[in-house]
Amino acid sequence: MPHDSSPADPVPLTLSMPPRPARGLVDDLVRPISPNPEAEILDLAVSDTEIGVFLVRIAHGDKGFVARTDSGARALAIVAATTAALMGDDIPTALANPDLDFLRGLKPPAVEALREVLLAIETADRAAVETALSVLAA
Repeated sequence: MPHDSSPADPVPLTLSMPPRPARGLVDDLVRPISPNPEAEILDLAVSDTEIGVFLVRIAHGDKGFVARTDSGARALAIVAATTAALMGDDIPTALANPDLDFLRGLKPPAVEALREVLLAIETADRAAVETALSVLAA
């Protein structure tokens, strides 16, 4: 039996990076207060009206923001209100009554859009804020 010593035909391969896993709605969202934040700060102790004005301005800009609060309820409200601002929905209603089922049902592109605007929630009470936001974890 003759032995074929010719090289085999090349096998085409596609080399690419595997897709990045989708970031969850609250994955790594909460962090300690930074002395040098990388973005504009929104103190969630301000009035709902001031938050609404801020969100209308920043939601369609090219930079995100960092929210600051020690209140779990206020942290949940800013996630809902930022989502509402991005969608052109009612920000005051989202602040007052976050729709948890709607937020949990956001698709990965919507979550990414939200996380590009709401960069982080900084807090001195990380446990309280993370506990409140845990209702949004998938």
